[in-house]
Amino acid sequence: MSHATHANAALTPRARLRLARLIVDHGWPPARAAERYDVSWRTAKKWADRYREEGPDGMLDRSSAPRRQPNRTPAPVVRKIVHLRWKQRLGPVEIADRLGMASSTVHAVLVRCRINRLTHIDRATGEPIRRYEHQRPGDLIHVDVKKLGKVPDGGGWRYLGRQEGKKNRATTAARTGDRNKYGQPLVGTCYLHTVIDDHSRVAYVEARDNETKETATDVLQNAVTWFAERGVIVQRVLSDNGACYRSNLWKQTCADLGITPKRTRPYRPQTNGKIERFHRTLADGWAFKRFYSSESARLAALPAWVHEYNHHRPHSAIGKAAPITRLDNLAGHHT
Repeated sequence: MSHATHANAALTPRARLRLARLIVDHGWPPARAAERYDVSWRTAKKWADRYREEGPDGMLDRSSAPRRQPNRTPAPVVRKIVHLRWKQRLGPVEIADRLGMASSTVHAVLVRCRINRLTHIDRATGEPIRRYEHQRPGDLIHVDVKKLGKVPDGGGWRYLGRQEGKKNRATTAARTGDRNKYGQPLVGTCYLHTVIDDHSRVAYVEARDNETKETATDVLQNAVTWFAERGVIVQRVLSDNGACYRSNLWKQTCADLGITPKRTRPYRPQTNGKIERFHRTLADGWAFKRFYSSESARLAALPAWVHEYNHHRPHSAIGKAAPITRLDNLAGHHT
């Protein structure tokens, strides 16, 4: 049993246990035991009651935090704060200004989520500076979904400007019939289901039309098969707390594949930093790298980019080697 106690405690856990045993096990009156240990009889009775209910473990200090905290920042607001800090590395004052709240509240949330110091984050990449890495390919894979707006027919605003891009959106929406509840034209969303091997950084990507549990599990099965063909047996899978990854279907699929599912702690995007960084590389190197005249044209370029990333692109986190070189060197893997 730990003997650590708070600074103003009259008794150590060991002394509390002796006091409680005098009353419970030896039948001493609480007042007499209290006098011996120079505490009030209420204190003596409290430790005796805890000893009856919890045994020796009840002698340890309990948290002084209130069970309910009605003024605590709501979870949706915490998510927004973490997102602005992680994605844009904004400070408490800037975040508070954007969200219309006190900067002291924002700072308290950042401290609680352990992202209050930017010195712990690589400013260029957003990755934690202190990296970890599993020893063998397949020990852990990271999964996530990257959402991108589809490219309208004729191209998007990034290369054509707002006016032309808006016109192309309207033309595409007229063809597809997609509009939001306000009647504004929509071109839809592309859901990129991405899988990264923790050790090698080898990536597997599928473009889908949704992020349902059925789609997520189908991608996982395809990815496991893809890695197995390259001599990698997946042991664990790490995801965020998205609905598709919390589903029973996901758990059952992992069990069927012999994989242990793990999830990141809420509001701690650092834990999945490798895949967050891959998404930035994916966006810069493929999604927005050049002009695409349509969504199908962009998707057609995806397999070649992923192959380039895996087989030829030097990766700074693994000694500027291509990710595929960290897999077992079986025939045909490095071409």
